[in-house]
Amino acid sequence: MSPADDGRSIGQLVASATTELSALVHEEIALAKAELRQDVKRGAIGSGAAVAAGILALFSLPVFSFAAAYGIHNLGLGLAWSFTIVGGVYLLLALVLLLLAKAKLSKIKPPERSIASAKQSAAVLSGVKPHPRAVPGARREPKSVEAEPMAVEHVTRSSA
Repeated sequence: MSPADDGRSIGQLVASATTELSALVHEEIALAKAELRQDVKRGAIGSGAAVAAGILALFSLPVFSFAAAYGIHNLGLGLAWSFTIVGGVYLLLALVLLLLAKAKLSKIKPPERSIASAKQSAAVLSGVKPHPRAVPGARREPKSVEAEPMAVEHVTRSSA
């Protein structure tokens, strides 16, 4: 079957293949962007919680320092215990935020659908062989009429 049988020239077939391949690549990129956008959002929430936990832990250090100083000075239940309670609440809050960050960051996965789709596309495209081109200056041997039907039959069998 020649390209002229379906009414399209080789140039039109190449243009069609190029357009379809370009569309396939654009769709693969769009899928990867959608999957990565979801993971970036999870990562941002987890990282924000980790930063907040770090800031609260830093805020607790001066509080515990003041609490220890007042505690040693007073050795009683005065102002120092109030600083200790506030510092303990900060540390407890930092621990909760750190656990939240760990839970959010552990849910990040690679873009599995994009990888599978790209592998499938690569497998399909790896089976495609380019049309042999004539080497400039090389002599072409004339084909016999009998050899052509065999070549078509061989291509038909190998593509099935």
